[in-house]
Amino acid sequence: MDTATLPSTLLLTLLLLVGLIFFIRASTKDRTETEQLVCEQDEATLMPQLKEYFQARSYRVAAVDPQQNQVIFEGLVRPSWFLAVFLTLLAAAGILCLSLVLSILFPSLSQLFLGMVLLSPLSGMFYWKKVGKIEKVSLKVEATQSDKHSLSKIAVTAHRDELIELRRTLGLKISE
Repeated sequence: MDTATLPSTLLLTLLLLVGLIFFIRASTKDRTETEQLVCEQDEATLMPQLKEYFQARSYRVAAVDPQQNQVIFEGLVRPSWFLAVFLTLLAAAGILCLSLVLSILFPSLSQLFLGMVLLSPLSGMFYWKKVGKIEKVSLKVEATQSDKHSLSKIAVTAHRDELIELRRTLGLKISE
């Protein structure tokens, strides 16, 4: 093999490995967002629907602040088996590629380098421990008057996916 090919292949493999590490770290990133939503129902009808929705999604009421008309729900976020296995397989493929390049460069240590693939389950364990946590959803409902009828404005702080599902399920719209 050409002597210039191996170092450039090693460099590219290391760059791909850095990308893999950042991808694994990003899988545990907190994606909490705040949105202002609007509903055409009044507050008295909306609050029971919101409570029922979050209880159906395994959240429980953690705190209620009647002065600010705010409710905080808590729920345990379960890690995804699929994502844990997927991250482990990605890490195994990345480490295997690095091991093969290092084995060509240093043939006497090839067994050690190939043994590094056994470290790949650490990525799945890293994801599993970081994602399995208690997540909070904060709701603040305000009644407002429109020209034709009453509206409810909802300030929601929750995970991005939870906000998407809440809007889809209850037919809420983002406030303009």
